[in-house]
Amino acid sequence: MVVGDYRGLFVVIATSAATLIGLLFVAMSVSKGRSQAHPQVIREFRAAAALLAFTNPFTVSMFGLVPGTNIGYPAAIVGVIGLTFAAAGIRATISLPSRLRHVRPQIALIVALLVIFGLQIVFGVELIVQPHHSGDLATVGDLLVASILVGIGRAWELVGDWDTGLVSSIGFLIGHTPPSQGIADQEQPQASESITEPESAGGREQ
Repeated sequence: MVVGDYRGLFVVIATSAATLIGLLFVAMSVSKGRSQAHPQVIREFRAAAALLAFTNPFTVSMFGLVPGTNIGYPAAIVGVIGLTFAAAGIRATISLPSRLRHVRPQIALIVALLVIFGLQIVFGVELIVQPHHSGDLATVGDLLVASILVGIGRAWELVGDWDTGLVSSIGFLIGHTPPSQGIADQEQPQASESITEPESAGGREQ
């Protein structure tokens, strides 16, 4: 059980994660924005990654607050689940056609998940061996906060029209077209064709 100064931290983490999980379900039900810029398999993986990134801190924090529970066990177990999920993402990415603009952000997400869940397993095992080691507990707390931040970034992709990532921001500064603008430019000619087509048909009838 988490006691002392860390108890308040894990209470906040659990509360924040629970709130974000609820908002994620709402976002997934109404999302029609940037998520359409990626192939379906990537959209599904990134949505699932957001859910896992939120359920990870929620699960670990909640079990850590249960009296008599060593937080190292849920941290290590959820870490193994997260690594398995990331491995599945690697296989899904390899099966995609060679499209750099889709694969590159996918790889960045998978690397972030591998780092978070890999370190979570390591420090979770350390806490199992040494339950009262405050340094390992602080590191687990940092990893759970990082997991929430990763989940927020992935959830924004479901509803946002602007990529807030550092790479995308730098790309826009040097003149690259934002993904949302590229989609809009592709959809505009289709809309104009649907409008002009009846007019041309009417002209032929006359």
